[in-house]
Amino acid sequence: MNITSYFSDNLSIMADMNLANTRLVFFLSNGTAITAETLGHSLLAQFPMLHFRTKTIPFINTEEKATLVSEEINRGINEQDELPIVIATMADPNLKKIISQSKALILDPFADFLPRLEKILLVESSNLGGVSHRIANPSMYESRIDAIDFSLVHDDGGKTRNYDESDIILIGVSRTGKTPSCLYLALQFGLKAANYPITEEDMESDILPVPIRPFKDRLYGLTTDAHRLVNIRQERRPNSRYSSMEQCRFEIRAAEEMYHRHNIHYLNTTTMSVEEIAARIVEDTGLHRMKQSV
Repeated sequence: MNITSYFSDNLSIMADMNLANTRLVFFLSNGTAITAETLGHSLLAQFPMLHFRTKTIPFINTEEKATLVSEEINRGINEQDELPIVIATMADPNLKKIISQSKALILDPFADFLPRLEKILLVESSNLGGVSHRIANPSMYESRIDAIDFSLVHDDGGKTRNYDESDIILIGVSRTGKTPSCLYLALQFGLKAANYPITEEDMESDILPVPIRPFKDRLYGLTTDAHRLVNIRQERRPNSRYSSMEQCRFEIRAAEEMYHRHNIHYLNTTTMSVEEIAARIVEDTGLHRMKQSV
């Protein structure tokens, strides 16, 4: 049994209940709760027909805190008498016991998977919460911080002098997701990612813009659907030429022609999250595997 099927089997009972009200979901941990939250959001996304209200509660590290959280969970039963859902990664057995007594559907990956791992590894687990998010390798942590700083400094073409230090340079027209993608690549993968906006002036030339011309092998293009680009730009500059359908179509077409002309790999981000964009970029470029092999 893998983690996805384990949770899906437990959560699938929700799909048949045709909920009229929003179901309350808790992500709990005696550590950061990042694992519970990440798993939880991924699994709840499999039930788009339902409505969920989520609450993340990290660092439940005393019995007093666990008791207070349990009481809050018990108050989460909705008007239809439907139980809350709790996705918990509570490594401490005493705290886990308190949470497990709550009136809720309790899903606990540690309870199912750790005993099976202990059996095959012939070693007892540490029962420590949050260990996957601690600084196990200081040098790698510092490298990731440096990458974040680099991406912030080299955002939106603001500074191009140090492009030679970059691992990747994302290019595209305004509002195609370059900035959040760069920051995620830095935070999650430790990659020094810069981004350069393609302007109308750049589109008038058959050659690459001067700042990025020497780094063609590091360029990666982003594009999107014109309707989506209009919606995003309308929030920034409503009813302007910048956010008009005609302008958005022109810029997207010109950018994609640039990608094809210079043989630059690019990705349509219309329906993709930042996490998906970053994962695809890493897979396409092989940068993460190169970093790991160092």
